[in-house]
Amino acid sequence: MTRVGRDFSYTMQSMAVSADVVFASSRFPNYLNDRIAHGNEDRKLGSMKEVIARETAQLVEQQKRLSVRDLASKFEKGLAAAAKLSDEAKLRDVASLEKHVLLKKLRDALESLRGRVVGKNKDDVEVAISMVEALAVQLTQREGELLQEKAEVKKLANFLQQASEDAKKLVDEERAFARTEIENARAAVQRVEEALQEQERMSQASGTQDMEALMKEVQEARRIKMLHQPSKVMDMEHELQALRVQLAEKSKRSIELQKEVLAISRRGEESASYLFDLNGATALGSYLEIQPCSDRAPELSECSIQWYRMASEGGNRDIISGATKHIYAPEPSDVGRILQVDVISDGHSITLTTSDPIDPAAGLGNYVEALVRRHETEFNVVIIQMNGVDHPSESIHVLHVGKMRMKLCKGKTTVAKEYYSSSMQLCGVRGGGNAAAQASFWQPKSGLSFVLGFESERERNAAIMLARRFAFDCNIMLAGPDDRAAQKH
Repeated sequence: MTRVGRDFSYTMQSMAVSADVVFASSRFPNYLNDRIAHGNEDRKLGSMKEVIARETAQLVEQQKRLSVRDLASKFEKGLAAAAKLSDEAKLRDVASLEKHVLLKKLRDALESLRGRVVGKNKDDVEVAISMVEALAVQLTQREGELLQEKAEVKKLANFLQQASEDAKKLVDEERAFARTEIENARAAVQRVEEALQEQERMSQASGTQDMEALMKEVQEARRIKMLHQPSKVMDMEHELQALRVQLAEKSKRSIELQKEVLAISRRGEESASYLFDLNGATALGSYLEIQPCSDRAPELSECSIQWYRMASEGGNRDIISGATKHIYAPEPSDVGRILQVDVISDGHSITLTTSDPIDPAAGLGNYVEALVRRHETEFNVVIIQMNGVDHPSESIHVLHVGKMRMKLCKGKTTVAKEYYSSSMQLCGVRGGGNAAAQASFWQPKSGLSFVLGFESERERNAAIMLARRFAFDCNIMLAGPDDRAAQKH
């Protein structure tokens, strides 16, 4: 009988097995205490289970603070991991089946080999057969454990799938609820917009009605004002009281004047040079006129005339620009000052001086103070001249004197409108006959000027004082031509 060595037996074993079975690896399994040591696969399976358990615990802990969308995403990831684990379990089932086939063929090869060897080699074959049988038992136990783990993995996958479906349902419910809330909000916004539009239409309609009613009330108030004018009645009472006081003073002064007149008349008879005299009251609202008092007096039209104002008798004289007529009506700037006029004829100059300073008009100051409280005051005027040319129309215009500007209108047409500025001029007209006391000169801007006639001397002086008061509040000195330079000196 031929003795077969250990090397030959293992060679036959390898040849016999390789003929029918394809090994999963190129080496024999590792044994540890009569058990196959599945190193990488066991570690991979254990790590996958730990990952799934850790993910599940994190999902449970974060469920309360994660949004519905994030929760659904976590469940989908867990479901994908479970599916991957299930696929790996299927691969392990296939590998386990291959191992059973391998062990069966290995045992059959060892059984056939045992009948052909004797002695020590036969003992080795029997030991190998017992090891294969032990390995088959361990493999069967391992398969049972794998089946149990597979059931757990399947249960976990079902749980994750159910949780994912619940999360999707919750997401769908939240989306439906959000859509409902959005639709409700849109409907509420639309209702609010409709209510606002309706309120705006109602407010516009009511505003138009209120404006019409207000215009009617204003027109009625103007009509009542024109009918009654209680402010003018009060001003007339103040004026009468002031006139009484002035009358007492004038009566005393008149006696002195009579004496002076007698003395002057005596001197005039003795002096041949007394040719002209000033006639008129030295008060605001009147006018002064140069009149010849001798047959030897030359014609005034052939004389050169210039008016002046002085702070006191014997003081410096300030020329009144444009006052070159034989009639001059004092304006508010002349109040408290003495007026002089030079009459020059054939190289000879005659100077006439007012006996007293110009007195203010009675009650005019109180009237102006009452007008200052208004935002704007209207005066009825007539345009006498425009840019130095006589104006043919005598229609009534309205001069508006406001806190910031002056405006001249005819009905709804604006003839001139300017804010107070250094180029604006306003003063009494300097010449113009008996109506000079009721006329004023107004230059809104350079290149545009008017001579305006007022209803009375009082209205003319009140308009000048009121405009100068408002202009002064705007840091503008409103005066006549060349008057600003004289006031600075």
